[in-house]
Amino acid sequence: MCFKNFKIKKMKFIQQAYSGYNDWWAYLVTLFMLFFGWQIIGIIPLVGTAYYIAKDKQEFINSANDSFASLGINSNLYLVLIIISFLFGLIGLFAGIKFIHKRKIVSLITSRTKIDWSRFFYSFFVWGSIGIVMLIVSYFISPKDFVWNFKPVSFFILVLVSFFLLPIQTSMEELLFRGYLMQGFGTWFKKSAVALILTSVIFGLLHGLNPEVEKLGWISMVYYIGTGLVLGIFTLMDEGTELSLGFHAANNITAAVFVTANWTVFKTDALFVDISEPSVGWEMFVPVFVLYPLILWIFSKKYNWTNWREKLLGTVRKPIVFNEDEFIA
Repeated sequence: MCFKNFKIKKMKFIQQAYSGYNDWWAYLVTLFMLFFGWQIIGIIPLVGTAYYIAKDKQEFINSANDSFASLGINSNLYLVLIIISFLFGLIGLFAGIKFIHKRKIVSLITSRTKIDWSRFFYSFFVWGSIGIVMLIVSYFISPKDFVWNFKPVSFFILVLVSFFLLPIQTSMEELLFRGYLMQGFGTWFKKSAVALILTSVIFGLLHGLNPEVEKLGWISMVYYIGTGLVLGIFTLMDEGTELSLGFHAANNITAAVFVTANWTVFKTDALFVDISEPSVGWEMFVPVFVLYPLILWIFSKKYNWTNWREKLLGTVRKPIVFNEDEFIA
């Protein structure tokens, strides 16, 4: 029997890791490159700006404990400087994929031959719309907690920075957790569920450094780990990160543009300032237990997701690779 032009079944998203070098050392080197770009090279502009603004060396040293925010750097400039650090981290990750793993960068993003931008924008629109509705509901429930803060010039600069640059920050996080680590853990432990749980927990714990956690306590991990889980489910069910990329971008842009507070990670010239005392309320649990299941249902219907058990709990197997396109038996 002769088979000509034998076609191999397309690799699933996690299996994309097998398209290049998948040894432990490659991950170690790539993660070092990401960290070096993000936390060493990437913060040079912020440190340089802080040093220039500080009145003296002691003020510069003291402000370092507050990530230099206490120096009074313009909020839009500060946001741009923070985003720059994520940009260099993303460059480090891409360089590792291309030159260390010897893989195509698109394999980190999706199992499709090219990025499906329609998925990104659909997710962005759906979650962005829900986020705005949530903010409106919060305002009408307790209007005294919000102060109008519209500063025309600063606000419009913030909008531009948020829409054109902030996705760099969210993309680095998504491609690190839902892309790189999801594929790495999946191929190491051979179980999609293990990769999903590990990436979600690590994602949540790293956000433990956010000021919100200090103010609200570790109960806020319900939100952060829950968010990691839903983004991971998007990725596994849809075989790509496009939906999670759009979701995360919409989430952070909404937070940056519409409402700010002096105890949140985003201190911007948003439309409103939340002056309420930090507390654990319905805003933390409704997204995780109501809205996330709803958006999963919406996406599952939109993209005809099936075989949930296999995709979320199945075994990750190394794909069979044939070197010949003809077989004779």
